[in-house]
Amino acid sequence: MILRIARALARSRAGSASEFALTLPIWVITIFAVINIGRFFVARAGIQNGLGEAARVATLWPRKTDDEIRAAFTTGTFGLGSNEAPALEFATGTANGQAYVDLEVEYEPHFYLMFVDVSPVTLNYSRRAFRPT
Repeated sequence: MILRIARALARSRAGSASEFALTLPIWVITIFAVINIGRFFVARAGIQNGLGEAARVATLWPRKTDDEIRAAFTTGTFGLGSNEAPALEFATGTANGQAYVDLEVEYEPHFYLMFVDVSPVTLNYSRRAFRPT
């Protein structure tokens, strides 16, 4: 009787191990995908925060220089790797006699999945800030 129970448990353990071995790669890839999607959303929020900070600095009086606006963008961003810092580009102009600056950022996040090739995605953010006269 005890021998039958031991054999049944051994077969059950072997079946569980083989099922685990078959599903482990799927779970690992899913976990890496969730982590990378989370990194993407954190970086997106960080870029939008930096762009908002740059727009806020652009509206201050006395009028700030371009380097001060870029510095505000750099300090306002978060969630990016050291080699992923996007460049802030801006153009100035006037609308109805009011000076403004258009701030633009282009960001291409890198997804790192183990065996899956992910095509790059380019994100563009822009904001217009009216400057004091």
